[in-house]
Amino acid sequence: MARPIWTGSISFGLVSVPVGLYSATHEHEVSFHQFAKGTADRIRYKRVNERTGREVEFDDIVKGTDVGGGKLVMLDQDELDSVAPGRSRSLEIHRFVALDEIDPIFYQKTYYLAPGSDETMKTYALLRDAMSDAGRAAIGTLVMRGKEYLAAIRPDGDLLVLQTMYFADEVRDTAELDGIPGKSKAKPAELSMAGQLIDSMSGPWKPAEYRDTYTDRVNELINAKKKGKEITVAAEAPEPTNVTDLLEVLRRSVEAAQKSTKAPAKAAKKAAPKKKATAKKTTAKKTTAKKTTAKKTTAKKTTARKRAS
Repeated sequence: MARPIWTGSISFGLVSVPVGLYSATHEHEVSFHQFAKGTADRIRYKRVNERTGREVEFDDIVKGTDVGGGKLVMLDQDELDSVAPGRSRSLEIHRFVALDEIDPIFYQKTYYLAPGSDETMKTYALLRDAMSDAGRAAIGTLVMRGKEYLAAIRPDGDLLVLQTMYFADEVRDTAELDGIPGKSKAKPAELSMAGQLIDSMSGPWKPAEYRDTYTDRVNELINAKKKGKEITVAAEAPEPTNVTDLLEVLRRSVEAAQKSTKAPAKAAKKAAPKKKATAKKTTAKKTTAKKTTAKKTTAKKTTARKRAS
């Protein structure tokens, strides 16, 4: 049974909906420990007092910040919690917005929001259905693990889904980046060929078709070393495309994409005639059966006439 990582209430207007927050995703990378090179000795980290060199217990550690002039301000967790809205148990909705207005760059991590108890299911369902009918997402804030988050809540089937977001001042301005090209100076033929390549590689979004192949290769590497096998080195990354060869490279790319698309279609076509042939055989059998029945009926009639005469 999953356990909530945060519990509190969604509040909008005078309505309060108790909820539990559950992580919607999990990582699946290989877990590594650190060892001293050439040994099986684990590397451990300790919290050490830099003045005495002695290890400090976690419960004896407080947070502090340098406020200048060699002065420090120390804060313990109770003091930090005291300034959190609703003692870190309130998720206040500030506004409802259209989902397509939110730039995906602001999204951080996804969580499931579930009703806090059986008694609150009706209010939870009301909020979910009203948002779904309006096609809106709720923008709110919550404090979790000593940090305030901007959050977007949206309906997803029977659930409400919460996505933590970056604040505006946490998203870097693109003006900080150098060498961003302006409007494309590509030739019409290159632009047309690039469009064909995009069309030939387009299709529906099917997340199950994609795997973390790097983690797969790391696991294969571990198994190979475990069994003393030779390690296969991965291919190098491709070289940047030469601008003078761009049109030719695009043309070859379109051809390759079209071939990969046609391959499954050809396999399907090969299977189709077999069904038709089977259908023809069945029809032929039925026709033969009808002819046989007709012959027997004619023979019976002829025999009956001879007896009558």
